[in-house]
Amino acid sequence: SGLVLVKNPHLDLMEEDILYHLDLGTKTHNLPAMFGDIKFVCVGGSPNRMRAFARFMQRELGLAGAGEDVADICAGSDRYAMYRAGPVLSVSHGMGIPSISIMLHELIKLLHHAKCRDVTIIRIGTSGGLGIEAGSVVITDTAVDSSFRPRFEQVVLGDVVVRSTELDKELAEELLACSREIPDFPTLVGHTMCTYDFYEGQGRLDGALCSFSSEKKLEYLRRAYDAGVRNIEMESTAFAALCGLCGLKGESCRFHLP
Repeated sequence: SGLVLVKNPHLDLMEEDILYHLDLGTKTHNLPAMFGDIKFVCVGGSPNRMRAFARFMQRELGLAGAGEDVADICAGSDRYAMYRAGPVLSVSHGMGIPSISIMLHELIKLLHHAKCRDVTIIRIGTSGGLGIEAGSVVITDTAVDSSFRPRFEQVVLGDVVVRSTELDKELAEELLACSREIPDFPTLVGHTMCTYDFYEGQGRLDGALCSFSSEKKLEYLRRAYDAGVRNIEMESTAFAALCGLCGLKGESCRFHLP
């Protein structure tokens, strides 16, 4: 039916579902009226970037008020920011798996309560590239962990739960085809490696701690490249797992900073 799924039987027993970190709720807000016609959700780490993206979409779609400021729907919370441009929702998710996981749980419930159908969700932003030209855009086919495995591991009540991290292949090919109309940005499809840390976890030598040599770093990055990894960030495995489980057509597009 194209509906966004939730896989939590406890939600049916709740009188009210409070989306605490988004400052929204099923009793305090008419979610179908506010969000029922949303077709695209774009998420990224920075609130300012997602605000700028919403304003960009206003102009691209020729919407009323284009060029003016956009209101933060989640202004009552200091955790995330959310903006709307017609059928496009633009949401910040912060940095790292814990932050994006909290946002996605509540965003998915929002889309479910709003009875949205056939929603496409795309992560946009920046990442570190691996063996690719600076300024390239990497479209993720599969998110992998720091051991190059296509899986998201989470400890739930003491048990290790493993979930798949494959993203929508059809959407990846569609985005790649669209990229050919924008020659300014070399675009490719590849694996994205998700780490739990920005410094040691990604092999950086400039953190407060560094327990490895530059030679070991380079050897590891070569192995990552040989495994198909083309960029590194900190959210993709959780993003892919949650989207796949809840019936969202999802993809990740990351710009490799020069």
